[in-house]
Amino acid sequence: MSTYVESAHGAHDDHAHHDSGAQTVLGFWLYLMTDCILFATAFAGFAVLHRNIATGPMAKEIFDLPYVIVETAALLLSSITYGFAMIAGYKGNKKATLAWLALTFAFGASFIGMELNEFHHMIEEGHGPQVSAFLSAFFGLVGLHGLHVTAGLIWMAVLMIETVKTGLTSRLMTRLSCLSLFWHFLDIVWICVFTVVYLKGAL
Repeated sequence: MSTYVESAHGAHDDHAHHDSGAQTVLGFWLYLMTDCILFATAFAGFAVLHRNIATGPMAKEIFDLPYVIVETAALLLSSITYGFAMIAGYKGNKKATLAWLALTFAFGASFIGMELNEFHHMIEEGHGPQVSAFLSAFFGLVGLHGLHVTAGLIWMAVLMIETVKTGLTSRLMTRLSCLSLFWHFLDIVWICVFTVVYLKGAL
């Protein structure tokens, strides 16, 4: 009788946590919808201002498309490796999960490093955000995405530390799922940035 009660109580706890995890993921979906509005606003601003170059350079004069393609590849590969991390996590393979997360972090950090280098080079050449409305919109949109990726990297590092300390608990998997949504969302946004800002501007 006691065993039955304990078993029923444990099942109830697992069900309650499952419901809580589902609500957390649903809540995070709602947050992503607000982020969509934020990025839509930034894209709208760029669409309005991208032809206003004043005395500054045109997009095709300052964009290094091959460089940005490598940058894009790094971020897209990070999305793939994060997917492998989630697969390993659901299988309960802690070591593989950490390895895939570390590789994802490396790709994401490479992306940010390349973006900062691009910004630094442009500003050194005299093409900073104060030069024209186009450059203000460019730095605003691309920088907004970069801040999100940086936040994702910090979040990822925290979850990696938590994985080492607590293992692949159901609570941790919920958090990894939320970060997965965030990370893939940023990949989709970057594809839009690459197409609208870089590809269209360089051609």
